[in-house]
Amino acid sequence: MVLQHLAPGTRCLTAGDHREALDLANATPDLDLVLLDIRMPGMPWEEALRQLRIDRPEVPVVILSALVDRSLITTAMRTGARGFIPKTSSSTVMVHAMNLVLSGGHYIPTLVLDEDPVHGENDGLDHANAAAALTPRQMDVLRLVARGLSNRDIAHALELSEGTVKLHVTAILKALGVPNRTSAVIAASRMGLTETDGN
Repeated sequence: MVLQHLAPGTRCLTAGDHREALDLANATPDLDLVLLDIRMPGMPWEEALRQLRIDRPEVPVVILSALVDRSLITTAMRTGARGFIPKTSSSTVMVHAMNLVLSGGHYIPTLVLDEDPVHGENDGLDHANAAAALTPRQMDVLRLVARGLSNRDIAHALELSEGTVKLHVTAILKALGVPNRTSAVIAASRMGLTETDGN
């Protein structure tokens, strides 16, 4: 019922396990979004997510789960998910999250932002100081990274060369003390640079 609020005429396909979900995704060329329940049988959800990213890299995948903790969310985002929706979320938040992902962004529940960083990732990071260390142009790049844009798309949006964007991304990762773009998205969310809920 929630999915019907995304757009009039939304068509929903369902699968009973991860293997059936993979087969269905490969057999549906006009697929816009995959909602993957981590508790479905068939194979480990991480394996199903990796295979979906290989088979249909153009289709965003959002994890749906009754079990929610920061390490699980971080694993999902690093494995290629574009969002993570707790099953306890309101229908308004769910629709907002899916619309955000469909528009090219990432959705991270506020749980990730409220907890302390996992040991080894952003340890002791003062996000206000990190933001101050970034130039205005780097902040622009970080916002677009958080929306899921590639370096090429960012270069086009900001009228920069792709090489310049790569330099900015490298500088951003260093300033935030994170190893990759996914971790940068999480850091950007903590800094208030991305939308994280329906408010």
